[in-house]
Amino acid sequence: MKQIVVVGAGRIGATIADMLDESGDYAVTVVDRSAEALAALDTGPKVKTAQCEVSEPGALEKVLEGKFAVLSAAPYSLTIRIAEAAAAAGVHYLDLTEDVKSTRRVKEIAAGAETAFIPQCGLAPGFIAIAAMSLAKRFDTLEEVKMKVGALPQHPANVLGYALTWSPEGVINEYCEPCEAIVDGKLAEIAPLEDLEEVSIDGVRYEAFNTSGGLGSTPQALLGKVKNLNYRTIRYPGHAAIMKLLLNDLNLRDRRDLALDIFRHALTPTSQDKVVILVEVTGTRDGKPAQERFERTVLSGRVGDRERTAIQITTASGISTVLDMLASGALPQKGFVAQEDIDLDTFLANRFGKAYAADGPVRKVA
Repeated sequence: MKQIVVVGAGRIGATIADMLDESGDYAVTVVDRSAEALAALDTGPKVKTAQCEVSEPGALEKVLEGKFAVLSAAPYSLTIRIAEAAAAAGVHYLDLTEDVKSTRRVKEIAAGAETAFIPQCGLAPGFIAIAAMSLAKRFDTLEEVKMKVGALPQHPANVLGYALTWSPEGVINEYCEPCEAIVDGKLAEIAPLEDLEEVSIDGVRYEAFNTSGGLGSTPQALLGKVKNLNYRTIRYPGHAAIMKLLLNDLNLRDRRDLALDIFRHALTPTSQDKVVILVEVTGTRDGKPAQERFERTVLSGRVGDRERTAIQITTASGISTVLDMLASGALPQKGFVAQEDIDLDTFLANRFGKAYAADGPVRKVA
């Protein structure tokens, strides 16, 4: 049984711990600085906890001694510290961060490490990159790679068509920061909340628009190979117009603290959510135009004895699958491993990756 440390006692950390614990192959310890958060941890009885001030040099290293891997479900501000501790302790490292600067530093740490370092193992960035790259490899030449993800309420109850399904700080950030893309073969920064388009998945109508942070390292992997590459967030129709009014016309992008207060006050959390995923790739194959499309809609469901949201399930499934592939020897055991290096079919066949599979155990919209 492999010893795993999960840093972060929030909802995602709890879901990861339960998912791994339920498999019977991993002994999990959840680490957090907060004794209150650890006491409130919603997991099975076999999951252990340890209070640790992760930011303190040497503290996490002691917890990691003799362990197989550390999985970070902590705020991005702790990413580098956790990666440094993993390198010092000689354990494998995986995280969920969307932060580009942190990931660059993780890559530098990985260059001198004797274990594997695999950042951005969540949904977007994460699984979306695995799906996009696996489709792109089927083409002789690439024209467009379009990646879209949405975390939404199953039953919208306001004009925004939105409810809090994950970090409100993350939502505000992705609506305000410049977005990476490839435009006409060149790396570019494009504006958030722009390039609105209509999308239909499983017969449901949505809209999609530019947001930051979802591409991970895919632009670098496909630069020089594709003409256009972009990432857009999926929402119910009308959402982008309202957010542009709030953030642009009323200048709340310069008062993100106020925007965050409004979100927290006005939007209630929901446990009945869904994650919508769409990847579309166009190009040529055997000299002829070709197109591939991958789509999934995953609903909230159960992990072990507990109800979990769709965003919890998809995020935890992503990092748990990559860990499982690493443990089985299906991934490199040393150095930096990008999401684009992971095969989609192998991922979907994994016991944890089945949450994303068309015939997986998690309920899907018909």
